[in-house]
Amino acid sequence: MTELTSTDFTLSAQDIAELEELAKRYPTREALMLPTLWKVMEQEHWISPEAMEWVAKFLEVPPAKVYGVVGFYHMYLDRKPGKHIIEVCQTTACAIMGAEGILDTLHEMLEVGLEEPTADGRFMIRRVECLGACEHAPVCQVDHAFRFKLTPDSVRAEVERLSQEKE
Repeated sequence: MTELTSTDFTLSAQDIAELEELAKRYPTREALMLPTLWKVMEQEHWISPEAMEWVAKFLEVPPAKVYGVVGFYHMYLDRKPGKHIIEVCQTTACAIMGAEGILDTLHEMLEVGLEEPTADGRFMIRRVECLGACEHAPVCQVDHAFRFKLTPDSVRAEVERLSQEKE
């Protein structure tokens, strides 16, 4: 394994040990890409450039491969998120049933664009591909929990509820 001390990022010793054990079941280190990135997300809640460099060294692949995977999959965040991540489905059923209105309500309430944390760091809005619940459109996930048959009022109520939570 390559020396992993050149960046400010590292996974915990336990996570590294789990990944090394998992590596025994895969034909190449590169095949550990998704599990390794999940470990980073679990630890940091996003994947920083330093973490991507660390993953590249750990997996013995060019950094561009790691950057490509992080950029391709919407579940990997390449910027520090807000405390609450609101992901709105953008595919056909949700679009027809009002996803744009949901996004408009969120933008108006939170005063941020897509992929930007709010000034207080509490929220981030993301537009994502199909969440697999078309019969309940429009749909979003709030911190990985589904919200179905959304309306501007229901989204407003959800944001207000989350805003009331203590830090």
